[in-house]
Amino acid sequence: MKIQLKADLMLLLVTFFWGASILLTKLGLDGIEEYNLIALRFIIAFLLSGLIFYKHLFKVDFKSVKYAFILASVLFIVYIFATFGTKYTSVSNAGFLLCLTVIFIPILSAIFLKHIPEKKVILGIVLTIIGIGLLTLTSEFKIGNGDIFCILSALFYAIHVIITGSVTKHVNSIALGVVQLGFVGLFSLIFSLVMETPKLPGTIDSWLIILALSIFCTAVAFIVQVIAQQYTTPTHTGLIFSLEPVFSAGFAFVFTGETLTGKGYLGATLILLSVLIAEVDFKGLLRVNYKKNIE
Repeated sequence: MKIQLKADLMLLLVTFFWGASILLTKLGLDGIEEYNLIALRFIIAFLLSGLIFYKHLFKVDFKSVKYAFILASVLFIVYIFATFGTKYTSVSNAGFLLCLTVIFIPILSAIFLKHIPEKKVILGIVLTIIGIGLLTLTSEFKIGNGDIFCILSALFYAIHVIITGSVTKHVNSIALGVVQLGFVGLFSLIFSLVMETPKLPGTIDSWLIILALSIFCTAVAFIVQVIAQQYTTPTHTGLIFSLEPVFSAGFAFVFTGETLTGKGYLGATLILLSVLIAEVDFKGLLRVNYKKNIE
């Protein structure tokens, strides 16, 4: 298995966890305010990751801390805009607009990194845009303040993906991921103390939700992302992350009985197809089959 394919599969696992995090977050917000939840999620993730990867933390230098601070600052901005965007717009609008990261990544990569996407990747992006629209949009699509916040969230997340792909080549990627979690937790705690009345979960179910968010959807997800992005491209990363609404819909169906419309299923299929188009080396497969037929 090629190392880039392994990295892409790791990012697929990350996307799976993030798809689950939407349902878990909705359940977790029952009794806990937004910044409070984010703070608990990231602080616990930081502590657990630090215990597991403590040897890597000994390798942390000023450069690693600097990059982690920058990444955490961008990621925290992503969460701020996403939170207020979701608050002031519909779920369908937010789902589509937050996934505009898929569009922003190749655009920003082309502008700042001079990375021109392959033709098949461009086709994948087009199919992804159509698919996400079919999966999430309603006939009442309007641009308001919440929509603008969601667009900004998608833009900043694209910036986060690109920066992560660049800086992981220069520092210990695991240490970078762990320290990043700590900074986001610290930023969230400060905002929670200033704007909310922070508290701990009051039930076992709430604690289980927080721990699931912290361990799988945050600690594992972000560290695996940092490691995997060393071996794949930002555009591939964005396309794989576009599967998040598909996984979210799956979790909603399994745990709440929510189903998609025919249009929604078509959109999910197009998104899956777009990832396959971007991932599969069709020319290589044709060459292999051609050689086999000749032999």
